[in-house]
Amino acid sequence: MKHSSDLPSFDAIQAVLSSNRTGSFSGAADELDLTHGAISRRVAIVEAWAGTALFERHGRGVRLTIEGQRLVRLFEQALDLIDSGAAEWRENRQPETVRISVLPSFARLWILPNLAKLEGSPPDLRIELELDRRYAPLGEVDVAMRYGRGDWSDGVAMPLFDEVLLPVASPELALVLGDEPEPGDILRHPLIHDAYPDAWRIWLAERGHRYRPRPQDRRYPDYDLGLHAAAAGSGVALLRAPYGEIFVQNGSLVPISSAPLASQLKFHAITERGSQRRAVRTLLERIRGLSAS
Repeated sequence: MKHSSDLPSFDAIQAVLSSNRTGSFSGAADELDLTHGAISRRVAIVEAWAGTALFERHGRGVRLTIEGQRLVRLFEQALDLIDSGAAEWRENRQPETVRISVLPSFARLWILPNLAKLEGSPPDLRIELELDRRYAPLGEVDVAMRYGRGDWSDGVAMPLFDEVLLPVASPELALVLGDEPEPGDILRHPLIHDAYPDAWRIWLAERGHRYRPRPQDRRYPDYDLGLHAAAAGSGVALLRAPYGEIFVQNGSLVPISSAPLASQLKFHAITERGSQRRAVRTLLERIRGLSAS
């Protein structure tokens, strides 16, 4: 058989591989949704290029000749090589996923507003949030955002922004309280707590008042829920600036004191000890940059 120098098309090679896989031209025609004649013509193109017959007929089917077996192995190896190379190319261009355990309030007030910056432009990271009010084990996530003093023993803590505590109220309640109200004036109204109730005790102690929880005070499990309650006029909350400042920026809450108190607690990004994936290192660098700005 005369050899052709023109490389066969992928469709022609596919016809050969399908005929071998199904054991007949009819089977290949069904698999590729073609006619029997189309399969036969495409196989003939490859045979002309190879300069030898690839199949021998038997009964109602076909089987590869010795030369056909060798050529099909080469086709399969070449396609596997192309596929593995393409898979690596696709993986290198897909954003790498980083899983973060985070309090719902921190996700809403800080992560989501900064999500585009954290994932990059164009995105080279994909952040998946694990919303939880407990401390997730680091083996389950890449980064855990925790609130406290940073003395956790199960990982390395990277502190985020410093916080200051500042009393805030709805615009209407702020008018009632007036400028720079005394602690006693503030205590005539319900105090709003989040999951860390010591904040009000510390702020009032700095001003000479001993605080004990009262029935009229309110407590919310998520920090932003407490800010929403304060914005609705339910009482006075402590803004943890810069965290939560969006409520002041949009006018929902008004600072009622010009004497903020530095908080002893702050958010930290916790990671396992040892080397980190490139994507985790990139995310930590972006978190550090945003928290410093």
